[in-house]
Amino acid sequence: MIFKFLSKNFYFNFSVVASIYFLDRLSKIYVIQLDKNNLGSDIFNSAYLNIVLIWNRGIAFGLLSFNESYLYNFVSLIIAIIIIVLIIMSLKSQGFNRYSLLMIVGGALGNLHDRIFFNAVPDFIDFHIGNFHWFIFNVSDIFISLGVISLIVLELVDNKIEK
Repeated sequence: MIFKFLSKNFYFNFSVVASIYFLDRLSKIYVIQLDKNNLGSDIFNSAYLNIVLIWNRGIAFGLLSFNESYLYNFVSLIIAIIIIVLIIMSLKSQGFNRYSLLMIVGGALGNLHDRIFFNAVPDFIDFHIGNFHWFIFNVSDIFISLGVISLIVLELVDNKIEK
């Protein structure tokens, strides 16, 4: 049974998740090191992009931020369970649907790693136009968002084809 999943597809799928995870880890380690060297969280500023390190204790885009450790641990456990469900779903999916789920899994694993080891997720990409700033995010958040958007588009296209 287990050998069924250990095929070329398994290794390719694993490499997709691992690549996203390691790209996220490298970017966060780099920005954290820059923050330590610069002695401040303002690392880079430009007209439309700032690199500024903040520590997010909530979930996506800082939502549900709180200081109670038992709630934080509960949310982290829920995230871990969701990751397991997404892995199972990706094993049963095919085509671009599978890769959309794998993007979400890779990004979620990167953020879960930070939640476990830092008790917060380092976010540092700040897009803005003038004084309007979008939520500050990281590389994992990019892949999670791309995966979710891809799943939504795939669902809309599938529904349109069925009609």
